[in-house]
Amino acid sequence: MSTAVMTAGCAQKESPAGGDRDVLEVDHALTTAEKASGTFTPEIMWKIGRVRNSTLSPTGQVAYTVTCYHLAKNRGITNLFLQSPAGETPRPLTDNAGNESNLQWNRDGSRLYFLSDRSGENQIWSIRPDGSALTQHSFIDGGIDGFGITEDENRAFYTQSVSVEKRRSTAIHPDMDKSKAKIYDDLMVRHWNYWDEGSYSHIFVAPVAAGKVGEGTDILDGEPWDAPLAPYFDIAEIAWNHAGTQLAYTCKKQTGTEYAVSTDSDIFIYDTESGQTRNLCKDGEPVDPRVDTPSEMGGYDMYPVWSPDDRKIAFRSMRRPGNESDKERLFVWNSANGSMQDLTATFDYDAGNVVWNGNDELYFIAPIEATRQICKVDPTGTVSVLTQGDHDINAFTVGGGRIVAEVTRHTQATELFEVPVNETAPQLIPLTHINKEIYAHIPMGKTEKRRVTTTDGKQMLTWVIFPPDFDPTRKYPTLLYCQGGPQSTISQSWSYRWNFQLIAAQGYIIVAPNRRGVPSFGREWVDQISGDYSGQNIRDYLSAIDDVAREPWCDETRLGCVGASYGGYSAFFLAGHHDKRFKAFVAHCGIFNFESMYGATEELWFVNNDYKGAYWDENATARRSYANSPHKFVTRWDTPILIITGVNDYRIPYTQSLEAFTAARLRNIPARLVVFEDEGHQVYKPQNSVVWNRELFSWLKKYV
Repeated sequence: MSTAVMTAGCAQKESPAGGDRDVLEVDHALTTAEKASGTFTPEIMWKIGRVRNSTLSPTGQVAYTVTCYHLAKNRGITNLFLQSPAGETPRPLTDNAGNESNLQWNRDGSRLYFLSDRSGENQIWSIRPDGSALTQHSFIDGGIDGFGITEDENRAFYTQSVSVEKRRSTAIHPDMDKSKAKIYDDLMVRHWNYWDEGSYSHIFVAPVAAGKVGEGTDILDGEPWDAPLAPYFDIAEIAWNHAGTQLAYTCKKQTGTEYAVSTDSDIFIYDTESGQTRNLCKDGEPVDPRVDTPSEMGGYDMYPVWSPDDRKIAFRSMRRPGNESDKERLFVWNSANGSMQDLTATFDYDAGNVVWNGNDELYFIAPIEATRQICKVDPTGTVSVLTQGDHDINAFTVGGGRIVAEVTRHTQATELFEVPVNETAPQLIPLTHINKEIYAHIPMGKTEKRRVTTTDGKQMLTWVIFPPDFDPTRKYPTLLYCQGGPQSTISQSWSYRWNFQLIAAQGYIIVAPNRRGVPSFGREWVDQISGDYSGQNIRDYLSAIDDVAREPWCDETRLGCVGASYGGYSAFFLAGHHDKRFKAFVAHCGIFNFESMYGATEELWFVNNDYKGAYWDENATARRSYANSPHKFVTRWDTPILIITGVNDYRIPYTQSLEAFTAARLRNIPARLVVFEDEGHQVYKPQNSVVWNRELFSWLKKYV
């Protein structure tokens, strides 16, 4: 293996040791022209190796995956890497023969289990830390979607899609074998980017004998719901206890209209000996009367994590039904008395990526002031913030006396960092340099943290991202970036869709305000947007761009406005309310018409919460929401607009973008429509992404 593999992660060109699988060879070295140019381009962005799935062994070795993409073949390959506690150069464990994920160490760190499609479909494999003894453990027809092995390696669970209900016309009317219809009696008919065809993700529990995973028992046999939850199917929502006798999992046991309007998922425990299942969110009792009673836990309850002694389960819980962006509280269920305790009741931020540190203390990640930090909480509910700095810690793993985190910044894609244990505000120590060659030749622009005074006197954190060759004596075209969500933080994340460095490298300054509605500034700041899409948060946008426009290096005659999802809505709404500020708009998968959106979207709890009702409701807030739908103001549109959408977007259906494009052209507004026929709400495929960025930059160059 060449040195380039170990430093850059994406220069692998060997063939696999065996098998006849098509091997994707990737060599992501920069070309001579790219080095000479020194400009970040979409093509270079797709040469970046993507780090994921980090996990520490009991002996302190960290395994992780790196995904590399072949732009011409329009696909990627994911390999395993390993780094020892001594900090040697990471070394590859796999050989381009498959895509690896779902990593799990065994009890003594002598074997690493993982999911791989190297045999043609996803199955359970394992390998030793020295790269030997690569072994396939499951041979399940149709492959599996995820798995977990007990600590004694005697049992496994795996997930697989199971047909439960008849939706296709050929199943209901078998004599009409050429019919192509789907038939429904209730909601939801489609979700995120797929139609409901009557199949659901189920959990199977199977014995492991002689290293082979046997035939599993479907613990949701015949039941019409998913575990883990749709549409993301995150395998982290399922967890074995340490004894290997009980399985905790997340499930939302509802169907039809009830499912479409509710966020009420619960934590269930399946006992392997008795075959019995209990719902701990409905059976428990609060330890403190000021905390919700279990019957009031009507929101998302997710991600169970067993304590080392198996006596407790920590999980994340949202209080308010129908609010998918409510505070994620860190709850602990105690099996001794069935009690529930909210450990973050006095902490005004979300808790995620929960990890036990002993039987009482827990680590977690919280979004704080547009960054993501590791925190810990003790049994009294006292929270300490352990890390600090302008970065996003997106995941971390604990083992062998170490903490290793996956970290991003505006100037850096994900890399692994050591988090020194038992230090106050520790300095993160870099462990990997996956994309070292790219950073060595492609400069990144600086980010300024700015406080902007809003129209109601608040101080709003706003990121300003500059071109890498920024010269304060020049004037630059400037873009207002409108965040999606709408309850989604603009933090120090690195995106492969709206990449701030990629846009800045084309010569633009980006203004990215953490306007009303984004997390990490307390619940009041988040909640203010629901029922008020056209209100204070829109004024926050304008406060941010107006503040930066006064700078001598900002060309206030060349301002643009861009955004996706809620950010796309923002572009559509501001197109009718910007008072000539902007020279061009870009809206990706934006909401244009609230009434048709309500009738065509799938997760109705979202629009019920954020619009405060259906378009036929008579409450004042709902009426105000629909009265301020962007389509009501197209007579004020006077600015060129680029509109982008994906045919498989069922959250904000592509017809929203078609309606907006039709309105723009009938109003004689210069407009361009880009429709991706094989994408949904986001653009994921490499070549589609390059086209997306080329269209974006062409539009901005023409009109801003």
